[in-house]
Amino acid sequence: MTADIQPTERHALDCDAADPLRAYRGLFSIPRARDGSDVVYLAGNSLGLQPKGVRQAMELELDQWAEKAVDAHFSGGIPWYSYHEALRDSAARLVGARTDEVVVMNSLTVNLHLMMVSFFHPTRDRFKILMEYPAFPSDTYAVKTHLRTRGLDPGEALVVARPRDGEHTLRFEDIERVLDEQGGRIAMVMFGGVNFFTGQAFDMERITAAAHRLGCVMGWDLAHAAGNVPLRLHDWGVDFAVWCSYKYLNSGPGAVAGCFVHERHAAQIDLPRFGGWWGNDPDTRFLMHLQPEFIPRSTADGWQLSNPPILAMAPVKVSLDMFDRAGMDALRHKSVLLTGYLSSLIDRLPSERVEIITPQEPDGRGCQLSILAHDRPKELHGHLQTERVVCDFREPNVIRVAPTPLYNTFHDVWRFAHVLSRHVTAD
Repeated sequence: MTADIQPTERHALDCDAADPLRAYRGLFSIPRARDGSDVVYLAGNSLGLQPKGVRQAMELELDQWAEKAVDAHFSGGIPWYSYHEALRDSAARLVGARTDEVVVMNSLTVNLHLMMVSFFHPTRDRFKILMEYPAFPSDTYAVKTHLRTRGLDPGEALVVARPRDGEHTLRFEDIERVLDEQGGRIAMVMFGGVNFFTGQAFDMERITAAAHRLGCVMGWDLAHAAGNVPLRLHDWGVDFAVWCSYKYLNSGPGAVAGCFVHERHAAQIDLPRFGGWWGNDPDTRFLMHLQPEFIPRSTADGWQLSNPPILAMAPVKVSLDMFDRAGMDALRHKSVLLTGYLSSLIDRLPSERVEIITPQEPDGRGCQLSILAHDRPKELHGHLQTERVVCDFREPNVIRVAPTPLYNTFHDVWRFAHVLSRHVTAD
């Protein structure tokens, strides 16, 4: 691809022609505008596009249900009894984990609650949870309600690391300062790997090490990080992590989520947890009433509760297989170029009208750029929608744009910037 960035349509088309991942766009269903043209879809940070292979994968399982019924649990292409195991290797590669450290199950917030049962151990002296501002609302709700169930006041037990006055993102030094000041009272640190609002990608390895240095458990919400930025959860020593699969992982609305438990914890079957029959040893699972005591597996599977929803897992498998073929290194390389191109085009616009609040350094961000609109932000977002650009708006004045490398093109980015420029400079 051309190294010199030019704000021309020709340049964007030339970059697309040189893109080694360009064929992947054809594997997705791109929404169409009324005139039949493709919309500019830059909302993969909210809901990824549908892989075309999903329909066939779901029809296959529907056929299994129709033709085999209960026998499909133990026969057919992928037996339902072990279906979740067919996703494990790919999911582990995606987040940089060992196979036994990962399980695909539930939804993100359910998994977060399950992890807090096991990893939040408040004592009289160490009872606080540290989060970033602004954390994703569901994380905040989960943490606050969990604190209350432990008899703790969120006003006292929840610590929030905030950006400095006049800044939009957190510096590591400020996170470290909070840890140094209150680390002896913080039992758990719970951050988003990539912040949903600003698009800031945190240095997860460094923050994990800082938390551990002060004896805190480290958990990550990877909703905006999985499938977006390279992850090495095992090597970084992360205690636990949770993520959803409907954003960058393109597995459909409300898709089955993922969970990571480091092997040093996964092997501890005496860790407190909520139990369910699918967390038991599969070799004894059907002893049913003959085995009334819950004995969890000594892997991440030991946190499962119920049998997996096969029709909901089929799209996840399609997506994970696609990530395996493309490879996160190649996807990240394109992402840096694609988002860098978008950033360079926006930086040419009047800063008194629009301003990128996402870090400029590639290591400090993933796909998403968050654009602060200083003048009539909702109206500006409305203009983008009218002109077949799909992105999202977050109150009070931020437009989030996420060119994802699996299906977005440099021409998508150019079209977005072209529309934005016309409306930003119109008067």
